[in-house]
Amino acid sequence: MEFPLASSTWDDAEVAAIRDVLASGMLTMGRRVLLFEEAFAHYVGSRYSVMVNSGSSANLLMVAALFYRKDEPIRRGEEVIVPAVSWSTTYYPLYQYGLRLKFVDIDAETLNYNIERLSEAISRHTRMVVAVNLLGNPCDFKRILEAIDGRDVVVVEDNCESLGAVYDGRMTGTFGLMGTFSTFFSHHISTMEGGVVVTSDEELYHILLCLRAHGWTRDLPKRNRVCGVKGDNPFSESFRFVLPGYNVRPLELSAAVGLEQLKKLPSFIRVRRENASLLQTLFSKHPYFQIQREVGQSSWFGFSFVIKERAPFTRSAVIEQLMRHCIECRPIVGGNFARSEVVKWFDCAISGNLDVADRVDRNGFFVGNHHFPLDEQIKSLAAVLNSFG
Repeated sequence: MEFPLASSTWDDAEVAAIRDVLASGMLTMGRRVLLFEEAFAHYVGSRYSVMVNSGSSANLLMVAALFYRKDEPIRRGEEVIVPAVSWSTTYYPLYQYGLRLKFVDIDAETLNYNIERLSEAISRHTRMVVAVNLLGNPCDFKRILEAIDGRDVVVVEDNCESLGAVYDGRMTGTFGLMGTFSTFFSHHISTMEGGVVVTSDEELYHILLCLRAHGWTRDLPKRNRVCGVKGDNPFSESFRFVLPGYNVRPLELSAAVGLEQLKKLPSFIRVRRENASLLQTLFSKHPYFQIQREVGQSSWFGFSFVIKERAPFTRSAVIEQLMRHCIECRPIVGGNFARSEVVKWFDCAISGNLDVADRVDRNGFFVGNHHFPLDEQIKSLAAVLNSFG
């Protein structure tokens, strides 16, 4: 591909970090994971972070943790509001924990929540809103928080596509009670597989630590918000299980690579934003293709295009030409997920209509962004799309 969806962000530094871990003989979760968690929390401006083996696992732990709080835990059957366009594992943990999903339409320009529709969807049954920052673009958190003001509603963030994005001077992923991130190959930094949950709530932090590894007490501090005080006998504490947890631990290899990637992240984001600036110049007033309107400072995971309704051509024709010119593309995340076959298993409802999500599902696609300049690739993309009129 001349213009692929993703490319490697590794160089000799990551290779050397991997070699150091291999030489140490300590490959499972250890000191480097702790160092990465400290560095990651500092970067995003959160009190705590918990590294896991994927962004999907991060979403799973985030949802699970809310069920084990001592005060006002989330309970099965309660209502959670979700945007109609997101990735599959935004939704799956909600279903797996027996929550009732309510799908809400998105804004045609930002591709995040339509705030008016979100406000209308909030009911006396609503206990949680999942804010998804799509393709690097921050949600309008001022308006989201205004919509739930005075209500007993929890906000959490799926920020897996938006590491490095900023809204009102603050990193996305930190506006909710918890926020999740992905460090998969195609994301802003890559540990190949990996994810992070951040929170500034100590109790939730301890619950996340416990859930990450079998639900045991081993990784908890002596005094903690899960079991109180751990015993002094290491033998009896080694297999003491207190929560129904998982094994979604990361490797030392992933953390060592992550530490090197974090050093480069500011420059990665800067270049991604420079690439986006060129794209905006070329497409901001295009008659047939609509690009994503930036809220705050997007970290530009990728570049979305939605073919306008009056266009005299089909998405299939566009995709065919893109592939012919070696420009890789995909649907916009999961499309309108409320129309997905898997939703037959969900307890769910739709608030109002999903007209914009349907339009994105029919007429949307996205291409990649990268950590290096894309002037030639973006100009080639423009040439292909401009050939349609």
